[in-house]
Amino acid sequence: MKAAVLEQFGQPLVVQEVPDPVAGGGEVLVEVLATCVLPYAADVFGGVRRYPLETPVVPGLGGVGRVLALGPDATRLRVGDLVWCDPTVRSRDDARTPDITLQGWSSRGEGGLALSRHFHDGSFAERMVVPTENVEPLGDLDADQVVRWAALAVPLVPYGGLLAVGLEAGETLLVSGATGNFGSAAVAVGLAMGAARVVAVGRNTEVLAGLERRFGPRCRSVALTGDAEADTTAMRTATGGGADVVLDLMPPEVGADVVRRAVMSVRPRGRVVLMGGVGMLGGDDLALPYPWIMRNDITVCGQWMGPRTANGRMIALARAGLLDLAHEDVTRFALDAVNDAVAHAAAHGGPFVRTIITPQSAA
Repeated sequence: MKAAVLEQFGQPLVVQEVPDPVAGGGEVLVEVLATCVLPYAADVFGGVRRYPLETPVVPGLGGVGRVLALGPDATRLRVGDLVWCDPTVRSRDDARTPDITLQGWSSRGEGGLALSRHFHDGSFAERMVVPTENVEPLGDLDADQVVRWAALAVPLVPYGGLLAVGLEAGETLLVSGATGNFGSAAVAVGLAMGAARVVAVGRNTEVLAGLERRFGPRCRSVALTGDAEADTTAMRTATGGGADVVLDLMPPEVGADVVRRAVMSVRPRGRVVLMGGVGMLGGDDLALPYPWIMRNDITVCGQWMGPRTANGRMIALARAGLLDLAHEDVTRFALDAVNDAVAHAAAHGGPFVRTIITPQSAA
């Protein structure tokens, strides 16, 4: 089969023939129909993000596929099923604290790296093998829907964070870093989950205004000015005195002081979930005052990805129309044009703009 291989960091991907993967017990062989290229993929492949990804590797973060073969432990999946392939792979020998790898992308700790050596290759290929529990049926979709559903990897990230802090219908959510790919998806997901108000925070005033137009009066925005006191006041005002939940998705290049202001706009007994990149490229770490956390009963948690059950629940939100995938701006590339796709994604990382590779299409 054909696959795009990252042979060394800092070099272009090479599309070449590689051995066909074979599914064993507990695994599913999938024909990859569409997979999303994230805006920062160029930074990963260039080594800028320093991800623990061992080369050579076929990268790619999940996607939509069709089942070609099943292991003997699958009881409900059938050959021919259209499925979503979740890239978050968990070890099976520790249910409480499993090691985690993002198949074809990244991993956590030594255990995650060891796991990645088995589930090593991702979705920039004509076929891939994934764990049985990572395959979620999608039902019938037409070709146009398939490419839009391939971007499910983006809203699944903030959805995992909002599940972790238990966002409830009627609450107020503040999204710190709302103008990028993941942050704008967080706004859509928060509204889909029933938030009464979502406050989008960022620097790009044009994008913030676009979010307000797209989502209407339940979405409000705060444009950061760099003035700490003014920004904090604006966030508290926009949330009606303090958010119930603050979700941080600021990228690595943003300073910790910007994140700190958003975190401290949460109301007493509020919850904060950290999913951004502060400190990943150096710089100050996030410091929060102990007395403020303790005396205001603040819950602060970190979340990397989400639970396995998030996949089916998010698919249900999209199926019901609560999370609308139809309005996304999708650009398709054939597998042979993978490097063009990576460059396009880097240059088009705005809200609801998706770059999709369709490995079965001709170049």
